Order: sequence, then C-alpha cells, then structure tokens
Amino acid sequence: MAFLLLIVGISMLLVGGTCLVRGASGIARAFNVPTMIIGLTVVAFGTSTPELVVNVTGALTGETDLAFGNAVGSNLANFGLVLGIAALLSPIYLQGQVVRREVPFLLLVTAILMVMAWDEPLSGTTPLLDRGDAIILFLMFTIFVYFMVRDVFTEKEDPILREAESFPASTQANTAGTFALNIVLLIAGMGLLVYGGEMTIEKGAEIATLLNMPEVVVGIFVVAVGTSLPELVTSAIAAYNDETDLALGNIVGSNIFNSLVVLPAAGIIRPLPIPEGGDWDLAAGFLFVLVVIPLFIFSNARLGRLAGAALVCAYFAYLAFRLQ
Repeated sequence: MAFLLLIVGISMLLVGGTCLVRGASGIARAFNVPTMIIGLTVVAFGTSTPELVVNVTGALTGETDLAFGNAVGSNLANFGLVLGIAALLSPIYLQGQVVRREVPFLLLVTAILMVMAWDEPLSGTTPLLDRGDAIILFLMFTIFVYFMVRDVFTEKEDPILREAESFPASTQANTAGTFALNIVLLIAGMGLLVYGGEMTIEKGAEIATLLNMPEVVVGIFVVAVGTSLPELVTSAIAAYNDETDLALGNIVGSNIFNSLVVLPAAGIIRPLPIPEGGDWDLAAGFLFVLVVIPLFIFSNARLGRLAGAALVCAYFAYLAFRLQ
C-alpha cells in the first residue's frame, strides 16, 4: 500500500506541476508577457516545481535525507536518464552560446556544492548544508537569472531563444482557456502540489523503513526519478522536434534550479545534514557534467546516440553501486 500511495503522491505532484505551469503561462500571456520569456521561466522552472515542493515539505517535517536525495537525485536523473534518453531519440547538438555558458556554470555550481559538503575533512565538523551555504547558493541563482534576462535582450538569434519562442505554444504551456480558468488551474496546481508533497515524503520515509534502506537512497532513485518526469517529457519532445538546444537547456536549467533554489530552500528552513554517501552523490553529479563537456568539445558539439546510451548505462551502474 505504501508503494501505491507513493505513486499517487508523485502523480499528484506531476499533475499539480502541469496545472501550475499551464495556469501561470495563461495568466502571463493575458498580461502580454512574451512567449520567449514564458518558455525560459515559467516552463523551465515550472518543471522543477515538484522537486521544490518535496524538499520544502521534507525540511518542514524533518525528513532531511529524503529532501537531500530528491534534489541531488533529480540532478543525477536529469544528466543520466533524461539527457541520455533525449540523445537516443535524436543526437543533441550544442549550437548556441547561451547553453555553452550554462553548462560550465552548472559544473562550477556542482563543484561548490561538493566543497560545501566537505565540512569534515576541511574543518573537522559535521557535514552540513547550513543557512549560510543556502544564502550563498541563492545569491548565485540571482547571478544566473541576471545573465538569463540579459541573454533574452542581447542574444535574440541564439537557437535556444528561437526554440523557446515557439516550443510552449505546442506543449504544456499551451492554454486556450479564459483568465478565470487559468486562475483555477493555478490554485488547483498549488493544492495538488501541497498534498502530493506531503504524501510523497510520508510514504517515501515509510518505504525506506520497510525496505531497511537509507532514506537518501529512496530519495535519489525513487522520489527523484518520479519528480524528474516533467523534464524527461519536455526534453524528449524537444529532441524529437530537433530542438536540441532547448532539450539540453531544459536539463541544464533544471539542474541549476535544483542546486541553487530547491536544495537551499530546504537548507534555509532546516540545515541539511549531508547523509552517509551524500558526498558520493554530489561527486557523481559533478562527473556527469564533467564528462558531458568534453563530449561536446571533441565531437563537433554533438552528443550522439552512443554517448546517450553510455549516460543511461552509467546512471544504472551508479544505482547498482549505491544499492550495495
């Protein structure tokens, strides 16, 4: 029963996130917000709403291991499963300057998170993502937002911006309803996210107890994979439509949002102890990004199907390692 209710909780998160994105997108268009801005903000960040709700709920209820595992595991799933599957559907080409800057920035963010988790070897204290660390991460997010907004006005011909101009109109941001309907969707989405988050955290902790498994592992490979489904759908559609910069940009942007908003949001509410093996999880995330950069550099800015299959295999190999 716990497994079934966990699936129900994750489903509520996904449906709630979709309703929230559609309602917010419709409201934004009612106020004549450009489609490009909607695509790069509401849609891009909206796909990470389930992770944010799970982490905030986990911090409020004291399930910090699940919160940590959800955020870090979502990053692993995005680069292992989501990017790998997108590359299997269609080779990913890195064409624009916007994504070329975001990938190294994500590598820097992941490296900073690794250092923040090294409290014990660096200072002899208990590994902890405290409120000071969370504030630093939030400040880095403001820098990311600044460059993203600047790019909208200065890099109008960049592939990811051209693709974002048309992509929402045919996917989850397409809402043809009235303003009142969009308000209803927004409120319904928020309600589903709240209840889904509570159920997901509660049943995730229950499953960890039943299986005698660390909560962080359940967070990484069960909850995180479930909450990463919006990124999988968005990136798969973009790859299928040959909008490969948007597919990669969605993944990179989601990981940046997870690292600089989702994780520190929990850390602000309640300092997050780094669970056993958490440093390995952060290192694995760092290696995924580190490996992808030379793949683009030395293969004519192309991530082919073979590399996509290798990413998926590497993800499941880490899953086997972590379950030992």
